[in-house]
Amino acid sequence: MASYNVGDLIAEFIHQIGIEVVFGVVSVHNIPMVDGLGRRNTVRVVPARGEMGAGHMADGYARARKGLGCFITSTGPGAANAPGALVEARFGSSPVLHLTGQTATGDLDKAHGAVHDVPNQLGMLRATSKRAYRIQTPQRALGILIKAAAEALTPPMGPVSVEIPIDVQLTEIERPAQLDNIRLPIPTPEAGDPASLNHIAECAAKASRPVLWCGTGAKFAREPVMRLADMGFGVVTSVNGRAVIPEDHPMTLGAFNAVRPVEDLYQNVDLMIVAGGRMRGHETRDLHLKLPAHLIQIDVDPEAYGRTYTCDHFHVGDSTAALAALADRLEGRMQTASSWRTELAGTRDKAHAAFSETLGPYVDMAAIMRDAMPDDALWVRDVTISNTTWGNRLLPLSAPEQNIYPVGAAIGPGYQMGIGAAFAEGSRKVVAMTGDGGFFLNMTEIWTAVQEKADVVIMVMNDKGYGVIKDIQDTMYGSRHFAADPIGPNLEDLAKLAGLPFWRVEALSELSTKLPEAIAVEGPALLEVDMTRIGKYPRYFGAPYYVKKKD
Repeated sequence: MASYNVGDLIAEFIHQIGIEVVFGVVSVHNIPMVDGLGRRNTVRVVPARGEMGAGHMADGYARARKGLGCFITSTGPGAANAPGALVEARFGSSPVLHLTGQTATGDLDKAHGAVHDVPNQLGMLRATSKRAYRIQTPQRALGILIKAAAEALTPPMGPVSVEIPIDVQLTEIERPAQLDNIRLPIPTPEAGDPASLNHIAECAAKASRPVLWCGTGAKFAREPVMRLADMGFGVVTSVNGRAVIPEDHPMTLGAFNAVRPVEDLYQNVDLMIVAGGRMRGHETRDLHLKLPAHLIQIDVDPEAYGRTYTCDHFHVGDSTAALAALADRLEGRMQTASSWRTELAGTRDKAHAAFSETLGPYVDMAAIMRDAMPDDALWVRDVTISNTTWGNRLLPLSAPEQNIYPVGAAIGPGYQMGIGAAFAEGSRKVVAMTGDGGFFLNMTEIWTAVQEKADVVIMVMNDKGYGVIKDIQDTMYGSRHFAADPIGPNLEDLAKLAGLPFWRVEALSELSTKLPEAIAVEGPALLEVDMTRIGKYPRYFGAPYYVKKKD
């Protein structure tokens, strides 16, 4: 019988739970896992250029496929490169399994100075992951892996880390028969207390202008949300909850949740139900957004109660299951105002018009891109100013998995998430928009895209510096642009070096021809939008404390 070790078990486990692609950096303390994957050849291994990039790729892969992503790092310094990606996956409630090596068990926590040994690696992973585990003996490997994968997929979802010492990985074991029929112990979604749901239904049945706010926890609740919208609920979403129903649906305001026309509408709304949403300060003007007086919240996490806004009634339950149960109770009972649908449509038109007026020379960009992109394209973005404004709202989407961006608002993850998304099942094109600052932060991952032929258009909005930072410095710091103008390579020369097809857009009118050409490429392509030629982006401030107050 051929030898079989814990590294083989890990490789087989990854395949058995349905993961088709793993991202990572091979190193001395994870070779048994990578070798097991390579010899079996049932799971594709995408070799990233850095551990943070690998983590963001796994995150993008998870979001695009609506399932579990996985990445592998080495020990110590290698594992320490992962927390940025883990933090973003946690912000985005993205189910990611992070597997990292560890020094031999005989050296653990003894300060022997073994290679890559750092104090309290597990503590670092616990601080940045939803959960973190150490496999201390070969016999515990499968059980901990099952628990970790299940916890990553259990709402509220998030990244879970597992460290495996090198001697444990190398230990020969009998192949567990349980691998043939793995069932992850993910709790069955429960709607929650029937009496509480009855109360919500009674409130909704009396409402003449009801609104449903869908956050991350409800973004895949399409069927019940569509039913409620058809009954008369207006729908608004967080940015991460976008496209729970198609954004061209007449009852949805999309992610225009905090603009002035919508805030004005809220004052006439007699019931808002928040489902699976944090009501994050980042999207509510640091909790200054004035919401309807009658607020009900549904969340699977009891700790969400009172965390941001105060509500009249809090219901603990899975958002999809709870909304389905609510729709059942409301069938034939809703009696919304006769003008309500017209009011929603008018508010939507006002919000779009007012928002478009703030975009300056980029006012038509979202429409040009929507026309150029396939209907099912994955729209992946970095936190460039273009995304924080029109990219997060104005380009309409039809499905929630199309919407991938760094929820934690860090620059840099975007196009690596796009690379990972390109490996999700199906043949969807990925368009990944980033700024020059974010692109240069992890620029080396373009070679991952080239080597692995990721089908992604990397679109760099190049304003030759940190545009939004300079706007803040202009407004509040006497136009002193300290550290805001990092230089970078000529992108056309970089594309030639990497072997990437390249286009430069110097006038917005060129985008309608050059973007489709880039999209037509099978594999990665680089498209630069030269913002210094098109015009300066109007000033944008993402938080009230960055708005200069009047004397």
